[in-house]
Amino acid sequence: MARTYKALSALLCYPSRELQEAAGEIGAVIEAEALLSPAARAALRPLIEEMASRDLYDLQERYVLLFDRSRTLSLNLFEHVHGESRERGPAMLDLLETYRAGGYELASSELPDHLPILLEFLSTLPETQALELLQDAGHIIAALAERLKRRESPYAAVMAGLAELAGIDRSDELVAELLKIADDDPEDLAALDAVWEEAEVTFGPDPNAGCPVSRDMLARMDTPLNPQPAGPAPGAARP
Repeated sequence: MARTYKALSALLCYPSRELQEAAGEIGAVIEAEALLSPAARAALRPLIEEMASRDLYDLQERYVLLFDRSRTLSLNLFEHVHGESRERGPAMLDLLETYRAGGYELASSELPDHLPILLEFLSTLPETQALELLQDAGHIIAALAERLKRRESPYAAVMAGLAELAGIDRSDELVAELLKIADDDPEDLAALDAVWEEAEVTFGPDPNAGCPVSRDMLARMDTPLNPQPAGPAPGAARP
């Protein structure tokens, strides 16, 4: 089981005080385990340092603009391959059953294909099995790495590190196909309104739960994971 997946999951969560306080520990886990190459670990340091030191509201605003207001940067993986097609529902249910087969019951209002949730699940698996599942999503992650790199975002390092583990880069044919889709504009409020008007789909039993590691950031990194990922404290909301 690789704790690096859990650490990267934390970095992709909505910024919180808990995340800021845990930033040093997240970096230490990534360095100590050395699952990523030295170059990939070095590339993550600016993001980790920003998480620890930058104004929280600035971090939250950046996160929302990147991942909540841009469909081409969505952390919901099936958005990039199924969109709103009928194939998305069965794919989501298949992934949910994969979690359950691994003893992991989703307790989140996020969809099963939300990347931080997938990464936390990978951290509970034997390394070979985790890598196989990561490779299934590798072309999406590699495309996200390239899109974030274009925007000069430090989050690109997280995606690039995951793509490196999966052995996939932007030269892959499936990655190239995804990158043919033009980047959308997070400042396009009309498009954003259309997104929010869509029907909400909830797979988890707790509508107040959110990112899997945001409440108890890394307290369980050295112990067996609770099969129900924790969410933020009740009432927590994004600006």
